[in-house]
Amino acid sequence: MAAQASIAVGSQVWVEDPDEAWIDGEVLKVNGDTITVKCSNEKTVTAKASHVHAKDPEESPCGVDDMTKLAYLHEPGVLQNLKSRYDMNEIYTYTGSILIAVNPFRRLPHLYDIQMMEQYKGADFGELSPHPFAVADVAYRLMLNEGISQSILVSGESGAGKTESTKMIMRYLAYMGGKAATEGRTVEKQVLQSNPVLEAFGNAKTVRNNNSSRFGKFVEIQFDQKGRISGAAVRTYLLERSRVCQISESERNYHCFYMICAGSPEEREKYKLGDPSTFHYLNQSNCYKIDGLDESKEYLETRKAMDIIGISSEEQEAIFRIVAAILHLGNVEFAEGDDVDSSKPKNEKSMFHLRTAAELFMCDEKALEDSLCKRIIVTRDENIVKTLDAEAAKGSRDALAKTVYSRLFDWLVTKINNSIGQDPTSKCLIGVLDIYGFESFKTNSFEQFCINLTNEKLQQHFNQHVFKMEQEEYTKEEIDWSYIEFVDNQDILDLIDKKPGGIIALLDEACMLPRSTHETFAQKLYQTFKNHKRFVKPKLSRSDFTICHYAGDVTYQTELFLDKNKDYVIAEHQALLGASGCSFVSGLFPLLSDDSSKSSKFSSIGSRFKQQLQSLLETLSSTEPHYIRCVKPNSLLKPAIFENQNVLQQLRCGVSFVVVVGISVCFKLPTSVLILFFLRGLWKQLG
Repeated sequence: MAAQASIAVGSQVWVEDPDEAWIDGEVLKVNGDTITVKCSNEKTVTAKASHVHAKDPEESPCGVDDMTKLAYLHEPGVLQNLKSRYDMNEIYTYTGSILIAVNPFRRLPHLYDIQMMEQYKGADFGELSPHPFAVADVAYRLMLNEGISQSILVSGESGAGKTESTKMIMRYLAYMGGKAATEGRTVEKQVLQSNPVLEAFGNAKTVRNNNSSRFGKFVEIQFDQKGRISGAAVRTYLLERSRVCQISESERNYHCFYMICAGSPEEREKYKLGDPSTFHYLNQSNCYKIDGLDESKEYLETRKAMDIIGISSEEQEAIFRIVAAILHLGNVEFAEGDDVDSSKPKNEKSMFHLRTAAELFMCDEKALEDSLCKRIIVTRDENIVKTLDAEAAKGSRDALAKTVYSRLFDWLVTKINNSIGQDPTSKCLIGVLDIYGFESFKTNSFEQFCINLTNEKLQQHFNQHVFKMEQEEYTKEEIDWSYIEFVDNQDILDLIDKKPGGIIALLDEACMLPRSTHETFAQKLYQTFKNHKRFVKPKLSRSDFTICHYAGDVTYQTELFLDKNKDYVIAEHQALLGASGCSFVSGLFPLLSDDSSKSSKFSSIGSRFKQQLQSLLETLSSTEPHYIRCVKPNSLLKPAIFENQNVLQQLRCGVSFVVVVGISVCFKLPTSVLILFFLRGLWKQLG
């Protein structure tokens, strides 16, 4: 408010601009609530006072390393500061105790070497330039000195650099908590080498990111009383299973598929891979290679990492045999069979791939064909064989591929955790969260729905930590200040995951009703939430729905919601692979105690994911949190380009910006109080 009052003729200001987000200029005229500005691009614009902000005439062209030092803490001030620093290759900036990291889209090895880690070791927070090592060091020293578990939450949209920031944090913690001069598979080495393995099987190229994590990850690193790493656990969330079979334009499948195709000639011959670009699961998106990426080198690095984390050569052989089998499975096409509503492999080419998949799975070829083309219906008196038409057989094929791959990924996570081992005597841990940012695409399906639920949960966690807890403490200490009415998103969470009656509960109900379709599910949503202020039925759609999220409105397409929420293994697939001659494959499909082989029982992915989130939040709530907000400077994924509109949209959606601008602009707090707010948080973190 003080900033607005100081605007007069001749003042230097920022004014909203449709292209640049904000542009600077000089005030020519003030007429009540209307201000006329001569912009630096020579345009003259007239805008409402609420769309004009004062500019600091003495601001440094190099920016400041902590945003709380800005004279005016508003949108254009923050944006210009980040841009000024980015143009000078300063990619890290503090906002009090929060680190903002802008992706440089190039390697900067000098920022992360041993010498740099040594500099930040034990340095006071803020003494050196902003850096992830400084955040990690504060967390490590608080844990060591006060005996309180810590967590570091790395957030940002796809391509913003979350995975790389997470790796830097883990490297620093391994450096601080590692056992010096120890050979072999130490805990810290295994923790670090779990990264390339999980990336190979859980990361893929998307439109927004060449190495996008298609799963969430929370790494708990446990320490003994001396601050040495004594154990660890990797927890993963919601692998995007549909990517195995369906890839959007200009995207790729999981990295491991391309790695095996780039293996040695002997391996390619062994797995009968031939021309990799002919595989349906790889060639449906007009994107096969990534410029500058050597898949054969990545393959060798992944095998080396598998050695370090304790995956035996026999297990590695079985893993990549399964990956190759899935590729062959995807090339089995179906044609109309001899009987009505039946199917069979389309031609000799499909038979070749079916036969090869059976060899690699080490199962019976005819049994594999039957599991794809037939279903056995168990009645009280007899078993009835039901044939599937060609389209249903294709769906059965894709279901098998997704099931096998997700079981393989789960096995890898379990193996990593068993190999590293957890320390039951550990009193403290540092958790590092690398999880999907808020997503809003042209088409948003079940995955985006779950991802955005995650961000709503984390937003509430942030609100509770920063707003509610701070205000309670100010009240307790009788500091004279006005209570802040912040936007609480509990109503969105109730809309999605309330039981009974939330969207997930209604989705589970639809999945269990035999005649439900995505359209009947959508109609149920429209009826239930017709008066809910956060739920909107789009005018021109019969089955889409829109949720007004804290970060913006997202419209979801329900066509695949029911299929993607069902987590059951088709009985015929269970029987087929449970009887595999390969102990590794059969181990992925153990016999179920309740004799589920006789029926396909529904299990909800959405409900299980909700439970996982609740467990994650309980863990986070028991720790002292630290925040790193990653920002993608441009949509081209190229260095030295800073797109103002792109960056501003991310900041508005991010928790760091809630602190930077949400308090000062939305809640009309004076900058002096805001700085006090940050300094108080920083003082608390430093003890």
